[in-house]
Amino acid sequence: MKKLESDLSLNNSTHMPALGLGVFQSPPKETAEAVEAALRAGYRLIDTAAAYMNEKQVGEGIKRSGVNRDEIFVVTKLWISDYGSEQAKVAFDASLRRLGTDYVNLYLMHQPMPNEFARTIAAYRSMEGFLKEGRAKAIGVSNFSPAHLEKLMTETSVVPAVNQVELHPFFVQKELTAFHKKLGIITQSWSPIGGIHRYRPSDPSAVLDALSHPVTLALADKYKKTPAQVVLRWQIDHGYCAIPKSVHEGRIKENFGVFNFKLTAEEIADIDQLDNGVRGGPNPEAIDTKTFTFAINNSPEADSAARQY
Repeated sequence: MKKLESDLSLNNSTHMPALGLGVFQSPPKETAEAVEAALRAGYRLIDTAAAYMNEKQVGEGIKRSGVNRDEIFVVTKLWISDYGSEQAKVAFDASLRRLGTDYVNLYLMHQPMPNEFARTIAAYRSMEGFLKEGRAKAIGVSNFSPAHLEKLMTETSVVPAVNQVELHPFFVQKELTAFHKKLGIITQSWSPIGGIHRYRPSDPSAVLDALSHPVTLALADKYKKTPAQVVLRWQIDHGYCAIPKSVHEGRIKENFGVFNFKLTAEEIADIDQLDNGVRGGPNPEAIDTKTFTFAINNSPEADSAARQY
């Protein structure tokens, strides 16, 4: 991959774009179209997961785009039903097959699964093998707390390159990001604009949308940008990798228009102050194979039978 000025350096000397397209809950047909549109617009990072059930469509979108595979940073994730040494190997092979590639740039554990952490450790050790083989250019985790990271690192050899977590102006994860910085782990933000509210306690008086907050609106007016562009720039100025989701070509292009301005230190701090410490997504401490019983069929036959539209 050609290194861009905005790219982030990982702890294994590879580099990762600071902005990518996320495809969480994107329908299969729309996923392929969104990936193609994003790559044609200049994106070079696509984030998917086995549990999103659209890896095959991500691969199709990459192929349609005409962009060389070696110019694209592909991220996918191992789902908790496939934690364990041998299960992880089968699942990784299946992800590569669905994506239509012989390697991924970053392979992540989707959840820490603290109630079954022995399986988490066994899976991560298999991921260390994928890294050594070159089939994963970097490995990391998702939704891990400092305690989860410390426990993982006492049992394994490779410090995660990335931890992908919920992070937006209302949930800035200050303690976690400081811990990442200390260890050389890059923070990757899902729901980077703050659009997920499903698990947030109901409060009729709360402003749930960072894009309508007066602080964000004032900065959008100052820089002649959209509120979403301001929030994404805030992510990048912090040194994070943001992966906003969209299936609309206009929004995809708009979200990419964040590399021609920068926020001041004071403006970054102003957005930081919007933090209320409340998650919009699920608490990773509560996720295990008993509460999330969804499992993935990794057989080739399941690939051919997968829903296309």
